[in-house]
Amino acid sequence: MPAAASAPSAGPGPDPADPAPGTVANRFWSTFTDWRSGTAEGTRAVAGHRPGLVVGVPLGRTDYTDPHTGLTSSWEYARWTSPAHAPAVPAAEAIASWNARTPAGTWLQVELSGTYTDGTATPWFVMGRWASGDGDIRRTSVDDQTDGRSTVWTDTFSVDDPASGLRLASYRLRLTLYRRPGTALTPTVWRVGAMASDVPDRFTVPASVPGLARELTVPRYSQNIHVGQYPEYDNGGEAWCSPTSSQMIIEYWGRKPSAEDLAWVNPDYADPQVCHAARYTYDHQYQGCGNWPFNAAYAASYPGLNAVVTRLRSLTDLETLIRAGIPAITSQSFLKEELTGAGYGTSGHLMTVIGFTATGDVIANDPASPTDEAVRRIYRRREWENIWLRTKRYDASGKVVSGTGGVCYLYFPDRPTPAQRAALRAVGVL
Repeated sequence: MPAAASAPSAGPGPDPADPAPGTVANRFWSTFTDWRSGTAEGTRAVAGHRPGLVVGVPLGRTDYTDPHTGLTSSWEYARWTSPAHAPAVPAAEAIASWNARTPAGTWLQVELSGTYTDGTATPWFVMGRWASGDGDIRRTSVDDQTDGRSTVWTDTFSVDDPASGLRLASYRLRLTLYRRPGTALTPTVWRVGAMASDVPDRFTVPASVPGLARELTVPRYSQNIHVGQYPEYDNGGEAWCSPTSSQMIIEYWGRKPSAEDLAWVNPDYADPQVCHAARYTYDHQYQGCGNWPFNAAYAASYPGLNAVVTRLRSLTDLETLIRAGIPAITSQSFLKEELTGAGYGTSGHLMTVIGFTATGDVIANDPASPTDEAVRRIYRRREWENIWLRTKRYDASGKVVSGTGGVCYLYFPDRPTPAQRAALRAVGVL
């Protein structure tokens, strides 16, 4: 997926004995108190069932030329900047994610800026320009962002030379909310935050001990039945693993697009909601549907759902979530021979983990399947945890390339049960 595919790779190094402790730290702003912290410039916090941030009195007006349409439009805007946050893990990487509603005539931008461990500062990096629809702007990441020490690879801030010891010691996030001038429209942001991580380079990870036998009932959707459909969205279904996985879990939680939402889809196509998910996760700069935070933001556009991008440390973390009834979308890359039964190799692929067998093997809804019925797969535990958690691997030509190091999306109710809350807290999300 974007970060793993784009970031430069180092050569092989020693594999640490235990990569789990102290490698990942999440910080999300989502409460009324959170929204009243930091610096507000034209925004205001709103209380209620789901506290949020909205435009109050606009800070000013600006023009934006959409790089994907060439159209220039005028927008009122307001800004909110989080307090500086020093993660417990000085970070080699950081991935922002957000949950928001953007009515027609509105959109938002998320930026990250920080201080390095040597005391110098980064510029403001754009982590995404986003709207839930596509009628006002084209949803986009921003290429060619670097200060010579770090680079943004589509959706991931990454220190260019981690071996140098340089890390991100603290960061701030900045939200800019845009609306059509002279209107009372506003985006509403319910959650924004980042996952900071410093996962050591490793080609293999220690084997975990099975601890759970449970399977969740999650809808099954194949991306492959959509091959050739809507090629303007990343060449059609063959590349739709991320939105297909997202749609499975959205529907697991009882949400789905309405008939009106799906009216644009060719009625001859099966599972039109997968086409819908592809369209509304599509990143026009990346030219794909695999932007991690865009998928999370799409999921959270459904009522009552939260969504984050994070990293987990082990299959034990996944077992903790499954035990509480929370499936996860995981990102991995592998050669065909590294995952028995997959029947393919990939430089980046998303699938949905829905459970574990009595012997600890992984039960996954793998969208790279010929039919919906064939989506449920069982993969060998030891193979699966390694292709998901490693940060380095060899590609088919023998070159060292990146692995995702445990990246996953978690979608969960905005009012989780006590057991779900405990599980999310145990994996560092709440």
